[in-house]
Amino acid sequence: MKLATTLTILALAFIVTVILAPICIPLLRRLKFGQSIREEGPKSHMKKAGTPTMGGIIFLISILLTTVGVGSFLDLLTTQTIVLLLVLAGFGLIGLLDDGLKVVFKRNLGLTSLQKLIGQIVIAILAYFLLHIASFDTTLAIPFTEWIIDLEVFYVAFLIFWLVGFSNAVNLTDGLDGLVAGTASIAFAAFGVIALFQSQADIALFAFAVTGALLGFLLFNANPAKVFMGDTGSLALGGALAMVSVLVKEEFLLLLVGLVFVIETLSVILQVGSFKLRKKRIFKMSPIHHHFELSGWSEWKVVLVFWSTALAVALIAVLSEAF
Repeated sequence: MKLATTLTILALAFIVTVILAPICIPLLRRLKFGQSIREEGPKSHMKKAGTPTMGGIIFLISILLTTVGVGSFLDLLTTQTIVLLLVLAGFGLIGLLDDGLKVVFKRNLGLTSLQKLIGQIVIAILAYFLLHIASFDTTLAIPFTEWIIDLEVFYVAFLIFWLVGFSNAVNLTDGLDGLVAGTASIAFAAFGVIALFQSQADIALFAFAVTGALLGFLLFNANPAKVFMGDTGSLALGGALAMVSVLVKEEFLLLLVGLVFVIETLSVILQVGSFKLRKKRIFKMSPIHHHFELSGWSEWKVVLVFWSTALAVALIAVLSEAF
């Protein structure tokens, strides 16, 4: 894929998002799709109550249109592209139902954890069967070794764990204006470059479409946010990012590229575990971005530090692949 093509994909997804946002945001507001804020969350977040949510639908539409449109024109609509769109749309639909229930019942709880888990597992299994039909490589390379393990039929268990895990990890990270949109755009861009190294233009097309769409969304989601992506966006992005890592056969590299998401998730696990075992909290609040807020950092400072961290590890990952 040429540089001009890559820039065109980024620009197209960006423009479509920028066009859709001013149409969708007022509509979400008229439909009273406002965000409910957790009472136990930072008090500074209470002013965000009522900000339109479900905004993820804006960039999801942009990604779908860009990927299908450019993919059709360049003959890049492959099984891998279809799998990526399936995961993105499937996890996005689960998030949309979750957000919808929160709005209808005016609370911060939508689908139950079990309901979301079942939906995510179903989507992951469907993705596995599409890959299985296409004779997808079911091996896993162990980082920093020459070991390769072929999971064969058990790869479906790994795929479920990977997609569900990172979908929820990105969802946990989505707590500050622009945090996920920025970190996810960096992660997808990194995997887009890696896909180009591997001459996998179809995966690069999708990754850069996501990057462009998220950069466009940031214009409306950066602090102070005019719209939130909601679970509609965060669950979709996490699942799709994990799927991209699988398709470029760099599954464990996602632990580096997605380090911010990993740290956020670990902070929740450690906090819950510590409280249950010791009746003591490690952090002032989890996920860890709230800990920094309650420690006196401004929301912008937290976001900028996390973006910088995401950019640094993404560069390390890309350079490790290049050399």
